[in-house]
Amino acid sequence: MSHAAHTTPSATAKPLSLGVIFLTLYIDLIGFSIGFPLGPDLLDYYLKLEGNSGALGWILAQTEALARACGIASYAPVLFGGVLASVFSLLQFLFAPVWGGLSDRLGRRPVLLWTVAGTGVGYLLWALSGSFWMFLLSRVVSGAFSGNLSVATAAVADVTSRAERSKAMGLVGAAFGLGLVTGPMLGAFTVQVNLAARFPEWSRWGINPFSVPALVALGLCGLNLVWITARFRETLSPEHRAEPREPRTKNPLRAILSLESPAVRRTNLVAFVFSVAFVAMEATLTFLATQRFGYTARDNGLLLGFLGGCAIFTQGYVVRKMLRVLTELRVLSIGLAVSVVGFVLVGLAAAPWQLYVGVAVLVFGSGLVNPSTTGLISLYASPAEQGRVLGVFRSLGSLARAGTPVLAGVLFWAVGSLAVFVAGALLVSVALGLSRRLPRPEK
Repeated sequence: MSHAAHTTPSATAKPLSLGVIFLTLYIDLIGFSIGFPLGPDLLDYYLKLEGNSGALGWILAQTEALARACGIASYAPVLFGGVLASVFSLLQFLFAPVWGGLSDRLGRRPVLLWTVAGTGVGYLLWALSGSFWMFLLSRVVSGAFSGNLSVATAAVADVTSRAERSKAMGLVGAAFGLGLVTGPMLGAFTVQVNLAARFPEWSRWGINPFSVPALVALGLCGLNLVWITARFRETLSPEHRAEPREPRTKNPLRAILSLESPAVRRTNLVAFVFSVAFVAMEATLTFLATQRFGYTARDNGLLLGFLGGCAIFTQGYVVRKMLRVLTELRVLSIGLAVSVVGFVLVGLAAAPWQLYVGVAVLVFGSGLVNPSTTGLISLYASPAEQGRVLGVFRSLGSLARAGTPVLAGVLFWAVGSLAVFVAGALLVSVALGLSRRLPRPEK
Protein backbone atom coordinates (compact mmCIF):
# COMPACT_ATOMS: atom_id res chain seq x y z
CA MET A 1 0.00 0.00 0.00
CA SER A 2 1.39 3.42 -0.91
CA HIS A 3 1.80 6.10 1.67
CA ALA A 4 -0.80 8.22 -0.01
CA ALA A 5 -3.35 5.47 0.37
CA HIS A 6 -3.31 5.60 4.14
CA THR A 7 -6.25 7.44 5.60
CA THR A 8 -5.97 10.41 7.93
CA PRO A 9 -8.42 11.74 10.50
CA SER A 10 -11.28 13.82 9.26
CA ALA A 11 -10.72 17.44 8.45
CA THR A 12 -13.07 18.53 11.23
CA ALA A 13 -10.70 17.05 13.84
CA LYS A 14 -7.53 18.62 12.54
CA PRO A 15 -7.75 22.21 13.83
CA LEU A 16 -8.61 21.17 17.39
CA SER A 17 -6.01 18.42 17.44
CA LEU A 18 -3.20 20.70 16.24
CA GLY A 19 -4.14 23.33 18.80
CA VAL A 20 -4.15 20.74 21.58
CA ILE A 21 -0.76 19.38 20.47
CA PHE A 22 0.70 22.89 20.28
CA LEU A 23 -0.36 23.74 23.83
CA THR A 24 0.81 20.35 25.11
CA LEU A 25 4.28 21.01 23.67
CA TYR A 26 4.34 24.62 24.83
CA ILE A 27 3.51 23.81 28.46
CA ASP A 28 5.99 20.92 28.46
CA LEU A 29 8.81 23.07 27.09
CA ILE A 30 8.24 25.91 29.55
CA GLY A 31 8.83 23.44 32.38
CA PHE A 32 11.80 21.94 30.56
CA SER A 33 13.59 25.28 30.12
CA ILE A 34 12.68 26.97 33.40
CA GLY A 35 16.03 25.98 34.93
CA PHE A 36 18.21 27.24 32.06
CA PRO A 37 19.28 30.55 33.68
CA LEU A 38 19.92 28.96 37.09
CA GLY A 39 23.03 26.87 36.30
CA PRO A 40 25.77 29.08 37.82
CA ASP A 41 23.70 29.77 40.95
CA LEU A 42 22.96 26.06 41.37
CA LEU A 43 26.67 25.28 41.26
CA ASP A 44 27.50 28.00 43.79
CA TYR A 45 24.74 26.82 46.13
CA TYR A 46 25.77 23.15 46.20
CA LEU A 47 29.45 24.05 46.47
CA LYS A 48 28.74 26.13 49.57
CA LEU A 49 26.50 23.38 50.93
CA GLU A 50 28.75 20.37 50.32
CA GLY A 51 32.15 21.72 49.37
CA ASN A 52 34.21 19.48 47.09
CA SER A 53 32.98 16.21 48.56
CA GLY A 54 30.85 13.43 47.09
CA ALA A 55 29.47 13.35 43.57
CA LEU A 56 29.74 17.12 43.17
CA GLY A 57 33.42 17.14 44.10
CA TRP A 58 34.21 14.28 41.72
CA ILE A 59 32.41 15.89 38.75
CA LEU A 60 34.00 19.27 39.41
CA ALA A 61 37.46 17.70 39.74
CA GLN A 62 37.08 16.02 36.34
CA THR A 63 35.91 19.20 34.63
CA GLU A 64 38.72 21.22 36.19
CA ALA A 65 41.26 18.64 35.01
CA LEU A 66 39.89 18.78 31.47
CA ALA A 67 39.89 22.58 31.51
CA ARG A 68 43.50 22.73 32.73
CA ALA A 69 44.55 20.19 30.09
CA CYS A 70 43.18 22.57 27.47
CA GLY A 71 44.81 25.57 29.12
CA ILE A 72 41.45 27.13 30.05
CA ALA A 73 41.16 26.67 33.82
CA SER A 74 38.71 29.57 34.14
CA TYR A 75 36.25 27.65 32.02
CA ALA A 76 35.75 24.89 34.62
CA PRO A 77 32.44 26.17 36.09
CA VAL A 78 30.93 26.56 32.61
CA LEU A 79 32.23 23.13 31.66
CA PHE A 80 30.53 21.76 34.76
CA GLY A 81 27.21 23.14 33.53
CA GLY A 82 27.86 21.58 30.15
CA VAL A 83 28.44 18.20 31.75
CA LEU A 84 25.11 18.37 33.59
CA ALA A 85 23.34 19.39 30.38
CA SER A 86 25.07 16.52 28.59
CA VAL A 87 23.73 14.00 31.12
CA PHE A 88 20.21 15.29 30.53
CA SER A 89 20.57 15.17 26.73
CA LEU A 90 22.17 11.72 26.82
CA LEU A 91 19.11 10.39 28.63
CA GLN A 92 16.87 11.99 26.01
CA PHE A 93 18.99 10.27 23.36
CA LEU A 94 18.45 6.91 25.04
CA PHE A 95 14.72 7.24 25.69
CA ALA A 96 13.26 9.21 22.75
CA PRO A 97 13.17 6.12 20.46
CA VAL A 98 11.69 4.06 23.31
CA TRP A 99 8.79 6.45 23.90
CA GLY A 100 8.24 6.97 20.17
CA GLY A 101 8.16 3.22 19.46
CA LEU A 102 5.91 2.59 22.44
CA SER A 103 3.44 5.18 21.17
CA ASP A 104 3.26 3.31 17.84
CA ARG A 105 1.96 0.26 19.70
CA LEU A 106 -0.13 1.77 22.50
CA GLY A 107 -1.13 5.15 21.09
CA ARG A 108 0.11 8.71 21.61
CA ARG A 109 -2.22 9.71 24.45
CA PRO A 110 -1.21 7.14 27.12
CA VAL A 111 2.49 7.59 26.44
CA LEU A 112 2.18 11.37 26.71
CA LEU A 113 0.36 10.98 30.03
CA TRP A 114 3.06 8.66 31.39
CA THR A 115 5.96 10.82 30.27
CA VAL A 116 4.47 14.09 31.52
CA ALA A 117 3.74 12.43 34.88
CA GLY A 118 7.29 11.05 35.03
CA THR A 119 8.73 14.46 34.24
CA GLY A 120 6.64 15.83 37.10
CA VAL A 121 8.28 13.32 39.45
CA GLY A 122 11.65 14.69 38.35
CA TYR A 123 10.56 18.25 39.17
CA LEU A 124 9.28 17.13 42.56
CA LEU A 125 12.69 15.63 43.32
CA TRP A 126 14.28 18.92 42.26
CA ALA A 127 12.02 20.86 44.63
CA LEU A 128 13.21 18.59 47.46
CA SER A 129 16.87 18.55 46.41
CA GLY A 130 18.55 19.45 49.67
CA SER A 131 21.67 17.66 48.46
CA PHE A 132 23.51 17.49 45.15
CA TRP A 133 22.92 13.76 44.67
CA MET A 134 19.15 14.38 44.93
CA PHE A 135 19.44 17.18 42.36
CA LEU A 136 21.40 14.85 40.07
CA LEU A 137 18.71 12.17 40.50
CA SER A 138 16.05 14.72 39.55
CA ARG A 139 17.91 15.48 36.32
CA VAL A 140 18.18 11.78 35.52
CA VAL A 141 14.45 11.20 36.02
CA SER A 142 13.45 14.33 34.08
CA GLY A 143 15.83 13.47 31.25
CA ALA A 144 14.51 9.93 30.94
CA PHE A 145 10.90 11.06 30.64
CA SER A 146 11.46 14.20 28.57
CA GLY A 147 12.01 12.26 25.36
CA ASN A 148 8.29 12.70 24.65
CA LEU A 149 8.72 15.43 22.03
CA SER A 150 8.88 12.66 19.43
CA VAL A 151 5.45 11.41 20.57
CA ALA A 152 3.84 14.83 20.16
CA THR A 153 5.56 15.25 16.79
CA ALA A 154 4.21 11.86 15.68
CA ALA A 155 0.73 13.03 16.73
CA VAL A 156 1.12 16.00 14.35
CA ALA A 157 1.89 13.50 11.57
CA ASP A 158 -1.20 11.48 12.53
CA VAL A 159 -3.64 14.37 12.10
CA THR A 160 -2.26 16.01 8.96
CA SER A 161 -2.34 15.04 5.32
CA ARG A 162 0.94 14.39 3.57
CA ALA A 163 0.63 17.66 1.65
CA GLU A 164 0.25 19.64 4.88
CA ARG A 165 2.75 17.65 6.96
CA SER A 166 5.82 19.91 6.85
CA LYS A 167 3.81 23.10 7.33
CA ALA A 168 2.30 21.58 10.47
CA MET A 169 5.78 20.66 11.71
CA GLY A 170 6.48 24.39 11.73
CA LEU A 171 4.01 24.62 14.61
CA VAL A 172 6.17 22.19 16.55
CA GLY A 173 9.15 24.49 16.02
CA ALA A 174 7.09 27.54 17.03
CA ALA A 175 5.96 25.82 20.24
CA PHE A 176 9.57 24.86 20.91
CA GLY A 177 10.82 28.42 20.37
CA LEU A 178 8.02 30.01 22.40
CA GLY A 179 8.55 27.58 25.27
CA LEU A 180 12.29 28.20 25.31
CA VAL A 181 11.69 31.94 25.49
CA THR A 182 9.02 31.78 28.19
CA GLY A 183 10.67 29.16 30.40
CA PRO A 184 13.97 30.94 31.17
CA MET A 185 12.11 34.21 31.84
CA LEU A 186 9.81 32.41 34.27
CA GLY A 187 12.80 30.72 35.92
CA ALA A 188 14.65 34.01 36.40
CA PHE A 189 11.53 35.57 37.91
CA THR A 190 10.43 32.75 40.24
CA VAL A 191 13.92 32.09 41.67
CA GLN A 192 13.62 35.46 43.41
CA VAL A 193 11.28 33.73 45.90
CA ASN A 194 13.49 31.72 48.27
CA LEU A 195 11.41 29.37 50.41
CA ALA A 196 14.52 28.12 52.23
CA ALA A 197 15.25 31.65 53.48
CA ARG A 198 11.64 32.40 54.42
CA PHE A 199 11.00 29.06 56.12
CA PRO A 200 14.39 27.70 57.32
CA GLU A 201 12.70 24.79 59.10
CA TRP A 202 11.55 23.43 55.74
CA SER A 203 15.16 22.69 54.78
CA ARG A 204 14.93 19.36 56.60
CA TRP A 205 12.48 18.29 53.87
CA GLY A 206 14.93 19.31 51.17
CA ILE A 207 13.46 22.73 50.38
CA ASN A 208 16.19 24.84 48.78
CA PRO A 209 16.59 28.27 47.10
CA PHE A 210 15.46 26.75 43.77
CA SER A 211 12.35 24.99 45.02
CA VAL A 212 9.95 27.64 43.68
CA PRO A 213 11.02 27.27 39.99
CA ALA A 214 10.87 23.50 40.48
CA LEU A 215 7.38 23.70 41.98
CA VAL A 216 6.23 25.97 39.15
CA ALA A 217 7.53 23.39 36.65
CA LEU A 218 5.73 20.67 38.64
CA GLY A 219 2.52 22.72 38.52
CA LEU A 220 2.89 23.06 34.74
CA CYS A 221 3.18 19.26 34.50
CA GLY A 222 -0.03 18.94 36.50
CA LEU A 223 -1.73 21.45 34.20
CA ASN A 224 -0.51 19.50 31.17
CA LEU A 225 -1.86 16.23 32.59
CA VAL A 226 -5.27 17.82 33.06
CA TRP A 227 -5.12 19.33 29.56
CA ILE A 228 -4.14 16.04 27.89
CA THR A 229 -6.75 14.09 29.85
CA ALA A 230 -9.52 16.52 28.95
CA ARG A 231 -8.66 17.52 25.38
CA PHE A 232 -6.12 15.20 23.77
CA ARG A 233 -8.00 12.63 21.72
CA GLU A 234 -6.01 9.63 20.53
CA THR A 235 -4.57 10.39 17.08
CA LEU A 236 -3.25 6.97 16.05
CA SER A 237 -5.97 4.72 14.66
CA PRO A 238 -6.33 1.14 16.00
CA GLU A 239 -5.53 -0.35 12.59
CA HIS A 240 -2.19 1.49 12.44
CA ARG A 241 -1.38 0.35 15.99
CA ALA A 242 -2.00 -3.22 14.87
CA GLU A 243 0.26 -3.06 11.80
CA PRO A 244 3.44 -5.18 11.90
CA ARG A 245 6.60 -3.23 12.61
CA GLU A 246 10.22 -3.66 13.55
CA PRO A 247 10.89 -5.34 16.92
CA ARG A 248 11.45 -2.89 19.75
CA THR A 249 15.10 -2.26 20.54
CA LYS A 250 16.48 -0.77 23.73
CA ASN A 251 19.68 0.29 21.98
CA PRO A 252 19.24 3.72 20.31
CA LEU A 253 22.30 3.24 18.11
CA ARG A 254 20.88 -0.03 16.84
CA ALA A 255 17.53 1.70 16.26
CA ILE A 256 19.30 4.31 14.12
CA LEU A 257 21.26 1.75 12.13
CA SER A 258 18.19 -0.46 11.64
CA LEU A 259 16.25 2.20 9.74
CA GLU A 260 15.46 0.59 6.39
CA SER A 261 14.81 3.70 4.31
CA PRO A 262 18.01 5.23 2.84
CA ALA A 263 16.14 8.54 2.57
CA VAL A 264 15.31 8.52 6.30
CA ARG A 265 18.92 7.67 7.18
CA ARG A 266 20.33 10.45 5.00
CA THR A 267 17.83 13.03 6.29
CA ASN A 268 18.75 12.06 9.84
CA LEU A 269 22.42 12.57 8.97
CA VAL A 270 21.70 16.00 7.48
CA ALA A 271 19.73 17.00 10.58
CA PHE A 272 22.38 15.65 12.95
CA VAL A 273 25.27 17.48 11.26
CA PHE A 274 23.25 20.70 11.25
CA SER A 275 22.28 20.22 14.91
CA VAL A 276 25.92 19.88 15.96
CA ALA A 277 26.72 23.20 14.30
CA PHE A 278 23.66 24.99 15.69
CA VAL A 279 24.11 23.69 19.24
CA ALA A 280 27.75 24.86 19.13
CA MET A 281 26.46 28.32 18.27
CA GLU A 282 23.92 28.27 21.10
CA ALA A 283 26.54 27.11 23.61
CA THR A 284 29.03 29.88 22.79
CA LEU A 285 26.97 32.83 21.57
CA THR A 286 26.74 34.56 24.96
CA PHE A 287 30.47 34.00 25.54
CA LEU A 288 31.21 35.68 22.21
CA ALA A 289 28.94 38.62 23.05
CA THR A 290 30.52 39.03 26.48
CA GLN A 291 34.11 38.67 25.27
CA ARG A 292 33.79 40.78 22.14
CA PHE A 293 31.25 43.47 23.15
CA GLY A 294 31.25 43.40 26.95
CA TYR A 295 27.67 42.16 27.19
CA THR A 296 26.15 41.85 30.66
CA ALA A 297 23.70 39.14 31.75
CA ARG A 298 20.86 41.51 30.85
CA ASP A 299 22.33 42.14 27.38
CA ASN A 300 22.69 38.42 26.79
CA GLY A 301 19.13 37.86 27.95
CA LEU A 302 17.89 40.36 25.37
CA LEU A 303 20.02 38.70 22.70
CA LEU A 304 18.61 35.26 23.50
CA GLY A 305 15.11 36.69 23.57
CA PHE A 306 15.70 38.13 20.10
CA LEU A 307 16.96 34.72 18.95
CA GLY A 308 13.84 33.04 20.29
CA GLY A 309 11.56 35.64 18.71
CA CYS A 310 13.18 35.11 15.31
CA ALA A 311 12.74 31.34 15.68
CA ILE A 312 9.04 31.70 16.55
CA PHE A 313 8.37 34.04 13.62
CA THR A 314 10.25 31.90 11.11
CA GLN A 315 8.87 28.50 12.11
CA GLY A 316 5.38 29.67 13.03
CA TYR A 317 4.79 31.89 9.99
CA VAL A 318 7.48 32.20 7.31
CA VAL A 319 8.16 28.51 6.70
CA ARG A 320 4.44 27.76 6.42
CA LYS A 321 4.12 30.40 3.68
CA MET A 322 7.19 29.11 1.83
CA LEU A 323 6.01 25.50 1.87
CA ARG A 324 2.86 26.52 0.01
CA VAL A 325 4.92 27.33 -3.08
CA LEU A 326 8.16 25.37 -2.61
CA THR A 327 8.95 21.72 -1.89
CA GLU A 328 10.47 20.58 1.41
CA LEU A 329 13.75 19.82 -0.38
CA ARG A 330 13.93 23.34 -1.81
CA VAL A 331 13.14 24.96 1.55
CA LEU A 332 15.75 22.74 3.21
CA SER A 333 18.43 23.77 0.71
CA ILE A 334 17.61 27.47 1.15
CA GLY A 335 17.69 27.10 4.92
CA LEU A 336 21.07 25.39 4.93
CA ALA A 337 22.60 27.93 2.52
CA VAL A 338 21.27 30.87 4.55
CA SER A 339 22.60 29.26 7.75
CA VAL A 340 26.12 29.12 6.30
CA VAL A 341 25.92 32.87 5.68
CA GLY A 342 24.60 33.39 9.21
CA PHE A 343 27.49 31.51 10.81
CA VAL A 344 29.99 33.62 8.89
CA LEU A 345 28.24 36.89 9.80
CA VAL A 346 28.15 36.05 13.52
CA GLY A 347 31.77 34.89 13.51
CA LEU A 348 32.96 38.10 11.84
CA ALA A 349 30.67 40.52 13.71
CA ALA A 350 32.65 43.62 14.75
CA ALA A 351 29.74 45.57 16.27
CA PRO A 352 26.62 44.61 18.25
CA TRP A 353 24.28 45.46 15.35
CA GLN A 354 26.27 43.12 13.10
CA LEU A 355 25.90 40.38 15.72
CA TYR A 356 22.13 40.84 15.72
CA VAL A 357 22.00 40.73 11.92
CA GLY A 358 24.06 37.53 11.90
CA VAL A 359 21.85 35.92 14.55
CA ALA A 360 18.70 36.88 12.62
CA VAL A 361 20.08 35.36 9.39
CA LEU A 362 21.27 32.21 11.17
CA VAL A 363 18.00 31.65 13.04
CA PHE A 364 16.02 32.32 9.85
CA GLY A 365 17.99 29.56 8.13
CA SER A 366 17.54 27.21 11.07
CA GLY A 367 13.81 27.94 11.08
CA LEU A 368 13.61 26.59 7.53
CA VAL A 369 15.80 23.56 8.18
CA ASN A 370 14.05 22.10 11.22
CA PRO A 371 10.45 21.83 9.89
CA SER A 372 11.76 20.63 6.52
CA THR A 373 13.83 17.79 7.96
CA THR A 374 11.07 16.78 10.37
CA GLY A 375 8.50 16.85 7.58
CA LEU A 376 10.71 14.88 5.18
CA ILE A 377 11.37 12.12 7.71
CA SER A 378 7.66 11.88 8.47
CA LEU A 379 6.83 11.72 4.75
CA TYR A 380 9.45 9.06 4.06
CA ALA A 381 8.04 6.85 6.88
CA SER A 382 4.76 4.90 6.96
CA PRO A 383 1.93 5.89 9.36
CA ALA A 384 2.55 2.83 11.53
CA GLU A 385 6.15 3.80 12.33
CA GLN A 386 5.87 7.57 12.81
CA GLY A 387 6.63 7.36 16.53
CA ARG A 388 9.68 5.13 16.13
CA VAL A 389 11.19 7.04 13.20
CA LEU A 390 10.56 10.48 14.70
CA GLY A 391 11.84 9.14 18.02
CA VAL A 392 15.13 8.26 16.35
CA PHE A 393 15.19 11.73 14.77
CA ARG A 394 14.70 13.45 18.13
CA SER A 395 17.17 11.07 19.71
CA LEU A 396 19.89 12.20 17.31
CA GLY A 397 19.09 15.82 18.14
CA SER A 398 19.62 14.98 21.81
CA LEU A 399 22.89 13.23 20.97
CA ALA A 400 24.07 16.44 19.30
CA ARG A 401 23.22 18.32 22.49
CA ALA A 402 24.94 15.74 24.71
CA GLY A 403 28.53 16.40 23.74
CA THR A 404 28.59 19.49 21.56
CA PRO A 405 28.36 22.18 24.30
CA VAL A 406 31.47 20.83 26.01
CA LEU A 407 33.43 20.45 22.76
CA ALA A 408 32.33 23.86 21.47
CA GLY A 409 33.29 25.48 24.76
CA VAL A 410 36.74 23.93 24.68
CA LEU A 411 37.22 25.09 21.07
CA PHE A 412 36.00 28.60 21.96
CA TRP A 413 38.31 29.08 24.92
CA ALA A 414 41.33 27.25 23.52
CA VAL A 415 41.30 28.57 19.92
CA GLY A 416 38.88 31.50 19.79
CA SER A 417 35.31 32.45 18.95
CA LEU A 418 35.92 32.68 15.21
CA ALA A 419 36.99 29.02 15.11
CA VAL A 420 33.61 27.86 16.46
CA PHE A 421 31.64 29.73 13.80
CA VAL A 422 33.95 28.80 10.93
CA ALA A 423 33.60 25.17 11.99
CA GLY A 424 29.82 25.66 12.13
CA ALA A 425 29.75 27.08 8.60
CA LEU A 426 31.81 24.13 7.33
CA LEU A 427 29.53 21.58 9.01
CA VAL A 428 26.40 23.18 7.55
CA SER A 429 28.07 23.18 4.13
CA VAL A 430 28.58 19.42 4.52
CA ALA A 431 24.89 19.05 5.46
CA LEU A 432 23.94 21.06 2.37
CA GLY A 433 25.97 18.72 0.16
CA LEU A 434 24.35 15.65 1.73
CA SER A 435 20.86 17.08 1.24
CA ARG A 436 21.35 17.31 -2.53
CA ARG A 437 20.92 13.54 -2.83
CA LEU A 438 17.61 13.29 -1.01
CA PRO A 439 14.69 11.99 -3.09
CA ARG A 440 11.44 13.92 -3.48
CA PRO A 441 8.82 12.34 -1.15
CA GLU A 442 5.43 11.12 -2.38
CA LYS A 443 2.38 13.18 -1.42
